[in-house]
Amino acid sequence: MAIRRTPLLMAAAVLALGGCGSGSGGGGKAPAEVRTAAKPATPVTPVTLPKPDHVVVVLFENKEDKQVHGSSTAPYFNALAARGATFTNSTGVTHPSQPNYLALFSGSTQGVSGDDCLSAGKFAGPDLGGELIAAGKTFAGYSESMPSDGFTACTGKGPGGDYASKHNPWRDFSDVPAADNRTFAAFPQDFSQLPTVSFVVPNMCDDMHDCGVATGDAWLKAGLGAYADWAPAHNSLLVVTFDEDDFTEANVIPTIIVGAGVKPGPTAQHIDHYAMLRTLEDLYGLPHAGASAQAAPITGIWTTGS
Repeated sequence: MAIRRTPLLMAAAVLALGGCGSGSGGGGKAPAEVRTAAKPATPVTPVTLPKPDHVVVVLFENKEDKQVHGSSTAPYFNALAARGATFTNSTGVTHPSQPNYLALFSGSTQGVSGDDCLSAGKFAGPDLGGELIAAGKTFAGYSESMPSDGFTACTGKGPGGDYASKHNPWRDFSDVPAADNRTFAAFPQDFSQLPTVSFVVPNMCDDMHDCGVATGDAWLKAGLGAYADWAPAHNSLLVVTFDEDDFTEANVIPTIIVGAGVKPGPTAQHIDHYAMLRTLEDLYGLPHAGASAQAAPITGIWTTGS
C-alpha cells in the first residue's frame, strides 16, 4: 500500500537546459530546474540529537517517491521502511543530479547547474567530510565500480559497471584526502571499522540511473542489507535517499532512516538535502556548511533527544 504524501509548495521553478541525462542513460530530458524556498536569514538553533557511532548514507538516482514507496518492484526498500522512519515529504533541491550531491555534501550547489566534469579538488570547502576530519572524526566515500581508490577522472569503468564523478562530491573538495575517496570494494566487512560517516554511491546501473527500481532494490539488499541488520544493535544508522526525482517540479524523493534509536513510522516533516546535511552535522556537533545553517534538523523520529 502506498504511503500518502504531503503536497509540496515549491517557491520557484527556473528553466534548466541540462538534465541528469547529459551522462549515460539520461533520456535527453530538459526539465525545469526546481529549487527549495528561500531560507530564513536567522540560523536555526541546534537541538539535542543522538550520537551514533556510525552513519552510512546511500544515494540512489532519479526516482519519484511513489515509484519506490509501496512499489512491488522495491520489496527490500519497503521492508526497511517498515523498520525505520519514512519521510513522506522529502525533496531534492534542484535538477539535474550533480548539484543535489554537492548540496547534500556541502550545503551549496557550488554554482553548478548541470552534470559537469569538474576538476578534482576544485572547491575548498566547507563540507561534511572536512568538518568531520577537523573535529577528529572520520569520513569516507565509497563508489561502486570506481576503477581504483583515489580515482580522479570524471568517468571510468570498474568491476560491475560504469562510474561517474558527478555522483561523487567528496572528490571535488580539497579538504577531503584522496585516501577517503574509496571504491565500494573497500567497504569494511567488519562494520565496527567503518568511518564515523560514510557515503555510498552505487554504479550507474545499480543506482537506478540506467537501470530500474528492481535492480537498485536488489543491490541495496545485497550491498548493505547486512549493515542494516547490524546497525540497530550497534548504535548506528543507515540513511537511504535519492538525489532527485524523475524531473518533476515537486521533486519528492524516497528517504528512510533505519537503525538505533529511530522510531518506526511515517513522518511528514519536510526535509531536503540541506536538512539532511544539517542533521548529520548536528549528530556530531559540527559547524554548519552553507545553507545547512538555516535548515531545520530532522526531529521527531528519535527515541531519545528531540
